Amino acid sequence: MNPWLAGVFAFPLTILAGGVWGALLTANLATTPALPWAPLVMAVILWLAWRAVRRLPIRANRVPAQQVTWALIAGACSLGSLSGLWIVLFRTFRIAGNPVPDFSKYPLLSAILILAMASLVSSVSEETGFRGYFQSILESRVSPAAAISIQALVIAPGHGSTQGFAWPTLLFYLLVDTMLGTTAYLTNSILPGIAIHAIGIAVFFTLIWPHDHERIPLAQSGLDRWFWIHTAQAVVFGALAIVAYARLAKLTRAKRSGSI
Repeated sequence: MNPWLAGVFAFPLTILAGGVWGALLTANLATTPALPWAPLVMAVILWLAWRAVRRLPIRANRVPAQQVTWALIAGACSLGSLSGLWIVLFRTFRIAGNPVPDFSKYPLLSAILILAMASLVSSVSEETGFRGYFQSILESRVSPAAAISIQALVIAPGHGSTQGFAWPTLLFYLLVDTMLGTTAYLTNSILPGIAIHAIGIAVFFTLIWPHDHERIPLAQSGLDRWFWIHTAQAVVFGALAIVAYARLAKLTRAKRSGSI
């Protein structure tokens, strides 16, 4: 299949999943917020959609335990680095940030189920459409590095349309999508990426983005202690992620050569 047609297909797949979830959630919160039925309905829809798209080359392959372990370690270190980077970028440049729902207005069970399903909808749809279908087709035509870069660039307008087209925001998401694309390539599967992506969304929605309004711009505070702490966080965890990905790449080469 033409890789650009695959890219065109990936966008509506992601947008459709988000649109269905948004409609269900809006109806749920407007009628019976104490009864979280929208996540349950969406779980059924996701399962049916997953069964349907499994017929496509979406790279939903099982991964050996050792590779899964290093993929998750690399993903966790990447999330630690990206968390620090987001805070540094947010304080250094004027960016809009991400709107976060006020979950305190809803019962705890509803908030937990809504957050869990929101994380799954985004991660499953994006990993399936972009890192699974689109990137795997690109890898048959261009080098792995080019395929990873292209899918990250193609999905960038989607991030910009919801989070703003400021270059620090686009840079942040470019790094996120490159990390997830690298994970998909090295494991030859989207399954570890789905887990990393979902955890990342949950972390940012609960621990990072809700506190953005409290962050003092660097122009007002100067280079304070917290700026250097978050800079060090981005650098140290980024270095650890590179080491973990190097280990994952070594395992991948050994597997493909038949050594393991």
